[in-house]
Amino acid sequence: MTPWIVKNLWLIPALPALAAGVSALLPRRQRTLSAGLAIGSVGISLLLALCAFANALGQPVEAKQYFNFAWFEFAAGDAGVLKLGWVLDPLTAVMLVMVTFVGLLIFIYSVGYMAHDENFTRFFTFLSLFAGAMLGVVIANSLLLLFICWELVGLTSYLLIGFWYHKPSAAAAAKKAFITTRIGDVALLLGMVWLYSETGTLLFYDNGGGCLEQNALAALVTRATSLGMTVSTAIALLIFTGAVGKSGQVPLHVWLPDAMEGPTPVSALIHAATMVAAGVFLVARTFPIFGSTVESLVADGAAPVSGALQVVTWIGAITAVFAASIAVAQNDIKRILAYSTVSQLGYMMMGLGVGGVAVGMFHLITHAFFKALLFMGAGSVIHGCHEEQDIRRMGGLRKYMPVTFATYAIGMLALAGFPLFFSGFWSKDEILHAAHGWPASHIPFYLGMIGAFLTAFYMTRQVAAVFFGSYRGGTHHGEKARESEAHGGHAPHESPAVMTWPLIVLAVCAIGLSVIGTPWWPWFQEFLGKHHEAGEGGGVVGLMLFSSVIVFLGLGVGWWLYGRRPWQRADEPDALEVARGDIFSLLRNKYYIDEIYELTVIRFNAWWARVCDLLDRWLWGGVVQLVSYAVVGLSWVNRMFDEYVVNLGFDQGCKRLTLGGKMFSRLQSGQAQTYLRIIGAGLVVLVILLIRGSRGG
Repeated sequence: MTPWIVKNLWLIPALPALAAGVSALLPRRQRTLSAGLAIGSVGISLLLALCAFANALGQPVEAKQYFNFAWFEFAAGDAGVLKLGWVLDPLTAVMLVMVTFVGLLIFIYSVGYMAHDENFTRFFTFLSLFAGAMLGVVIANSLLLLFICWELVGLTSYLLIGFWYHKPSAAAAAKKAFITTRIGDVALLLGMVWLYSETGTLLFYDNGGGCLEQNALAALVTRATSLGMTVSTAIALLIFTGAVGKSGQVPLHVWLPDAMEGPTPVSALIHAATMVAAGVFLVARTFPIFGSTVESLVADGAAPVSGALQVVTWIGAITAVFAASIAVAQNDIKRILAYSTVSQLGYMMMGLGVGGVAVGMFHLITHAFFKALLFMGAGSVIHGCHEEQDIRRMGGLRKYMPVTFATYAIGMLALAGFPLFFSGFWSKDEILHAAHGWPASHIPFYLGMIGAFLTAFYMTRQVAAVFFGSYRGGTHHGEKARESEAHGGHAPHESPAVMTWPLIVLAVCAIGLSVIGTPWWPWFQEFLGKHHEAGEGGGVVGLMLFSSVIVFLGLGVGWWLYGRRPWQRADEPDALEVARGDIFSLLRNKYYIDEIYELTVIRFNAWWARVCDLLDRWLWGGVVQLVSYAVVGLSWVNRMFDEYVVNLGFDQGCKRLTLGGKMFSRLQSGQAQTYLRIIGAGLVVLVILLIRGSRGG
């Protein structure tokens, strides 16, 4: 019998969505009610998520509890029924708790952060819809339902990134995010259609008939495309392209840093618990398709390595280092964290590729907590510094904002992978350990180590610039200075309790989560289905020591350059800029990727649009005009023929017929004398004819 929580799993995303619908109808002045609806709905969803989690704990690891229903019928028979449904398994249960818990803290934090915004009600409407859409992605047992919610996530991210649409930069960032992610979504849609054509279903699990179950997977592996790869590989790569767009992987990463134009709670929600996590979750959910492709073999007779997972691994490893190197040279406090998110998403993808679902998802969960902490901490700093975001105009904030500093430091150490006491260390090290044993190549492992060094380095640079040294916020001039004076002078201040208490809770979680995924008690990994050998923990001690040295090296170099002698003035050049200005400029300008896209893809697209416009105006438009002229000409010919041939002949015939009728009608006068005359005339004619005939004979 299906448990109650499984049948009613839809309530978890439906409650925030319902709150969004009600809040959308409220007037602006109903701020408290709007926030209460949003927070209350997510709070109830959290309780239901905990019930679902408890249910999953009591089931075998491989158990898949699902509830499917017919959405609509388009043909007779079972084959013509399109079904949707939701699934409860360990992956769903973990994600539900994470999204609702972190989301609830962000919602509470938003009450303080957005307190003075005139569109407070609209903000919580969008925020609730965003949370509901992401929760719909998590529970979906159908790729179609997942895609519907996936697109809702894209829509709400557009609305939230461009929430302050009166700023041109925010409006541009929203459009950039929407268009860039649509590129990946087109590929995902193609993969979804292809998967349906091959398997006849988009349900993940359906009593052995789902597209992630053995029968469908076996069929996908045995079929090949014209390029030589199996159908499962091709479909997996299309699905992964959708994940690349959503999770900001190279080369579709360009939208994610610009998403900082939205309010800071939006940044925390997008970069920690929802949108960017959706891409990683998608790969984890459809992992059987990725893992069933075996056309690429490694050398020396080793076990086969999935071709699709090799692509996932390499893209993730490259993204991890690429984005981390850019973060080294950024000065916007949120933009540094944005590139950090891109880098950590690369680690998650690499973890999925080299270690499987449990490895990648463990880092996703730990990252959600400490990255939400960091973004909300950054928002607290921005709030306390009167909307300043440039780290060069901060400094010494640990004296003004002690709670923010303490919690931010915990988040920074968790992100950097400080040994033993922070969750980020264990989740990152598990990825590195899996990469070290990956049979295809050791290069992703080395890239992961470089990324670990850079992460520790740029986070030390940020913390040293923001919280150490002396406050440099009074050195700016003009409009920013006048704004700061209007808020009570240049002195920073601690944020209100409604903003700091969520930071404290997240800081505790950033430390506490470290106990559930160590090699010696890998509860999280075993819950998600990864088997651990009894002695596996001992084999990673050397790697732990090596990665710890790398982290300490990054922290030490960062402190040597930025903490030992902090910035004294806001316009003082960066230490790396002084050492290697050319490299620093390259990193600060993000390898000029946006400029390259502007000169190539965007320019080509604009040129092609102009070509299409010209073709439409002069070629296709000309053809249409010629056709229209031909049709008009034919219509005139038809009219002339109709009027002067058909109508004229018909009219004349009708007139003569009428005239004949009139003449014959005179014979039908009803007078006997007339009839006798006609008979007499007829007899005379007949006699004449007979006489002439007899004479001729």
